[in-house]
Amino acid sequence: MSHQDKVSELADLQARVAQLEEQINAEAARAAFRPKGFYTGYYATTGFMLGIFGAVASLMFNVVGATLTGRHPLELIRAYLTFPLGDKVFELPPEQNGLMLAIGCCLYLGTGMLLGIPLYLALVRWGDGRSLAVKFVIATIVAAAIWLVNFYGILSWLQPRVVAMSTENLIVNRVPWWVAAATHLVFAWTMVLVYPLGEFRPYQRVTEQS
Repeated sequence: MSHQDKVSELADLQARVAQLEEQINAEAARAAFRPKGFYTGYYATTGFMLGIFGAVASLMFNVVGATLTGRHPLELIRAYLTFPLGDKVFELPPEQNGLMLAIGCCLYLGTGMLLGIPLYLALVRWGDGRSLAVKFVIATIVAAAIWLVNFYGILSWLQPRVVAMSTENLIVNRVPWWVAAATHLVFAWTMVLVYPLGEFRPYQRVTEQS
């Protein structure tokens, strides 16, 4: 092989190396995202989205329970509306009552979405890869903690200080403790059932799966 042939072949090899390096860099840039450590942002967002299922389930639980006991189907929502409206919520005319209850339902669902964040984070942190029974235990403990903090750590202290109203109509006095606890449990148990919908599975291209 002449010197000129060697130079020409070397140039071809260098061009091929440059082409391969460019392809490798392009493939690395398109590589699937792999989170490092606990993917808090994803699971918090997922808990927020899935919280709507728990909120709907707990609301329906209260609607059915109130109906069976001869109460207004949205008695729980009316009780929660005493936080912004006080005693006035029980004196609204019919044309305003329906609107306020609808707004109350929306606020209830929104609150459920927010509470879905810590609950789902707890399920992933301590229940990922474990049995369904363990997840139910975790959800029960977290739901009980949320109920105690919300009712007896926040509402019982905050509502009398920001809303002028009678004591008997305070949320903690108007909603029986077992109703509030059961509502939180139904919410949490529903989150366990929809838990698989939020599991993180990195996208894999066909070339990575083979």
